[in-house]
Amino acid sequence: MRTTIDIPDPLFRELKIRAASEGTTLREMVIEGLSLRVGEARVAKGVPSGQRFPRIHAKHPGSLNLGEEDVYEYIPFP
Repeated sequence: MRTTIDIPDPLFRELKIRAASEGTTLREMVIEGLSLRVGEARVAKGVPSGQRFPRIHAKHPGSLNLGEEDVYEYIPFP
């Protein structure tokens, strides 16, 4: 998809210089930056990133207290 955005001149120059020094393109840098930003937003909203964590249920949500030894009951360690 094509779009048009206004980038302040000083930032644009800095991006062009950095892209050239890293051997990449401005387009690739913008896509990478936007992808990172979207990923951060997903993490902040709690959207799964593909990594699974065990779900531990408590009788009263927010009240589960686990000690060091209790963790081994829920999370398998090698």
